[in-house]
Amino acid sequence: MAKMNFGGVEENVVTREEFPLSKAQEVLKDEIIAVIGYGVQGPGQSLNLRDNGFNVIVGQRKESKTWDKAVADGWVPGETLFEIEEACERGTIIQYLLSDAAQISVWDTVKKHLTPGKALYFSHGFGITYKERTGIVPPADVDVILVAPKGSGTSLRRMFLEGRGLNSSYAIFQDATGRAFERVVALGIGVGSGYLFETDFKREVFSDLTGERGTLMGAIQGLLLAQYEVLRENGHTPSEAFNETVEELTQSLMPLFAENGMDWMYANCSTTAQRGALDWMGPFHDATKPVFEKLYKEVANGNEAQRSIDSNSQSDYREKLEQELKELRESEMWQTGAVVRKLRPENN
Repeated sequence: MAKMNFGGVEENVVTREEFPLSKAQEVLKDEIIAVIGYGVQGPGQSLNLRDNGFNVIVGQRKESKTWDKAVADGWVPGETLFEIEEACERGTIIQYLLSDAAQISVWDTVKKHLTPGKALYFSHGFGITYKERTGIVPPADVDVILVAPKGSGTSLRRMFLEGRGLNSSYAIFQDATGRAFERVVALGIGVGSGYLFETDFKREVFSDLTGERGTLMGAIQGLLLAQYEVLRENGHTPSEAFNETVEELTQSLMPLFAENGMDWMYANCSTTAQRGALDWMGPFHDATKPVFEKLYKEVANGNEAQRSIDSNSQSDYREKLEQELKELRESEMWQTGAVVRKLRPENN
């Protein structure tokens, strides 16, 4: 583990150079990694671990679409694919990658197979941080660890196949064996992390919930929609409004400032764009910071977690969710986006 300076602040990080894949394989050579859940993170993490030479099995409910997806991905029923309870029994490391709501409902099944010396692994701090609400309280004689890739399971897998890595945070909530650090780092390298930076369960879930509702999804959709609506209300066509709001951002600018930083972007655009961006970033900051402060407060006091638990536990949750997603999908902006994407040169 090395100290790295980020903007004047030192943080603990682990790189592939200091903890190579060969070392990770040695650390976990006697472990059976049971990946529980094959939804968002499960496929990417389990496939990357398998391709990296680790002993991996998958636990999933039979007669489900995700069971069928696991079979299609090469997991063999009775050999590397099992019902959740059998996978938990077989695994020495249980990667608990079900949704937050599903983790709550399946917890009693998982807990009884957490025998001394095993490790319980999360990719989200929700269940542990809000344990008074979720009821997820691990026994004292197991390691409780976290690796949280900073992106979707799809991105994790795609970048792995491209020979790249997706940065991840890591945390140790409970070190019962004295091996929690080497276990968590080995798993982080195994799932395809670019580098690992240290956090704790509470900071991970607070930052993750804020990010999802903020610049990663909620705020960015709200911001894009607001600009799109203003352009449309002032006579711009759907195509023009979408290109100026979304397409130029995602296809041209984001790759550049992802590679070089926003400071570089400011220095390498027209003087007109520079002047306007510098003048208007202040008003946008001042308008949105109170919303972020309110959001963080709701995350920190547990209200946001409780809303998720209450909503996701309702019997008609999936039907309501699909209706909301349908409205988003069928909105003019994203219907326009579907057409614009088809017109991209690589699709013609």
